[in-house]
Amino acid sequence: MTQSGGYIPTHTTNVPDERGYYGDFGGRYVPETLIPALDDLVIAYREAMADPAFQGRLADLQKNYTGRPTPITYAERLSEHLGGARIYLKREDLAHTGAHKINNALGQALLAQRMGKRRVVAETGAGQHGVASATVSALLGLECHVYMGSVDMARQEPNVFRMKLLGAEVIPVESGSKTLKDAINEAIRDWVTNVNATFYLLGSALGPHPYPMMVRDFQSVIGIEARGQMLDRTGRLPDVCIACVGGGSNAIGLFHAFRDDEQVELIGVEAGGHGIAGGEHAARFADLSISRPGVLHGTRSFVMQNADGQIMNTHSISAGLDYASVGPEHAYLRQQERAYYTFATDEEALTALQTLSRMEGIIPALESAHAVAEAIKRAPTLPKDSIMLVNLSGRGDKDLNTVIGALA
Repeated sequence: MTQSGGYIPTHTTNVPDERGYYGDFGGRYVPETLIPALDDLVIAYREAMADPAFQGRLADLQKNYTGRPTPITYAERLSEHLGGARIYLKREDLAHTGAHKINNALGQALLAQRMGKRRVVAETGAGQHGVASATVSALLGLECHVYMGSVDMARQEPNVFRMKLLGAEVIPVESGSKTLKDAINEAIRDWVTNVNATFYLLGSALGPHPYPMMVRDFQSVIGIEARGQMLDRTGRLPDVCIACVGGGSNAIGLFHAFRDDEQVELIGVEAGGHGIAGGEHAARFADLSISRPGVLHGTRSFVMQNADGQIMNTHSISAGLDYASVGPEHAYLRQQERAYYTFATDEEALTALQTLSRMEGIIPALESAHAVAEAIKRAPTLPKDSIMLVNLSGRGDKDLNTVIGALA
């Protein structure tokens, strides 16, 4: 990676294996009709990653279209207020479209174009992946269809308008909980039906192999940049890296560059919703009485499910974190005790959003506010010479209607 924004995703770990497994997690659990498409995708991805022309095009767009590298901001007033660790923010909220989702969407859209696919389907919860997919489709002249739960459409109305303005068809999903899980269901159904002509532009580090690997690699620019920036700014690596975890793409993108630095603690923050005790949350690792290994959307990971194996409804104030499962590499990192996972409640996230806004003049997305909430809890417990890096995965414009309603 260079500070001009060019980078080449690299595999610094031995996962996934050739079958797409991260230890006990991952793999492919899909209809037979999708196996040839996934095999083709693996081959196309490997060829693209080895092609200097593809890498050059991606690096150029990351720099001159996305606006990379995104900066590191020292949250000086917040750090002084908390009285502990120094807090730095990786500013993915400043990337084009306002979130980290553009990194993966751009990489996958270029791959779709390379494979000759002119039609893409995508799913979205908080709307940022839908906006990113619509954006790169407009850039590359691709037909874009975005599935979105009607509940999420109501609470993310500005993003729905942005997608339509960019030329995408936004398809409301009325089944199930009418949120992200159900949007993924419909996107996969579309892909199965139109597999020969359609590229599924999956938004998070989940789904069947090679999607978790591809999304991680395209998002790894976050951690690669942040690692170099922290060394430049502070002369050393952070003691703690924190990121919110829904499916887990922004977190795995940050964590990947620090995987081999055992002195760096990696912390993922899930959605605690109304609290763990009542079951109205999306903290897959917090209550193992209702969350256990299972299969959802083509991959094996931790899944919130009842005694009969039925997928449970989830809740979070943030539309991007209320997913019943989590990316398989996060389940693996937890199993290996390389990363620690905790949660923040709706109330804690709202408080963190207000605190960061008033202390630093930065309004974070509600998803990102969960990571900020953990930083607020943890920073006062650490020495003042400690360094904490928080991934600010997106900006809060999209959530203002929700925040206004919650704080009214």
